[in-house]
Amino acid sequence: QVQLVESGGGLVQPGGSLRLSCAASGRPFVMGWFRQAPGKEREFVARVTWGGGGIDYVDSVKGRFTISRDNSKYTMYLQMNSLKPEDTAVYYCAADPQRIGIRERDYDYWGQGTQVTVSS
Repeated sequence: QVQLVESGGGLVQPGGSLRLSCAASGRPFVMGWFRQAPGKEREFVARVTWGGGGIDYVDSVKGRFTISRDNSKYTMYLQMNSLKPEDTAVYYCAADPQRIGIRERDYDYWGQGTQVTVSS
């Protein structure tokens, strides 16, 4: 069983930056970020595998978001730059011991989410 706790959300102006963190109780092989905007389904944002490889992003955040993990601290990060109003969502951390995927069902463990609001 892996427990995940997100932090770092908040209110930021368009063009601003935020860094999300996800603290894990273990070191799962795959960790990822998903987000859910009001009235929309939860969508994949980014994922990273154990060694820092296996990185993938949804097209809408490529070049603006950077995912990373520090296994010594059991923590994953999402650096979000050039934020846009359409990035507003609840961001969820997810993890899985073996599956490498971008679908919700590829992840067994989920955090409670952290709100990110991009607005002037």
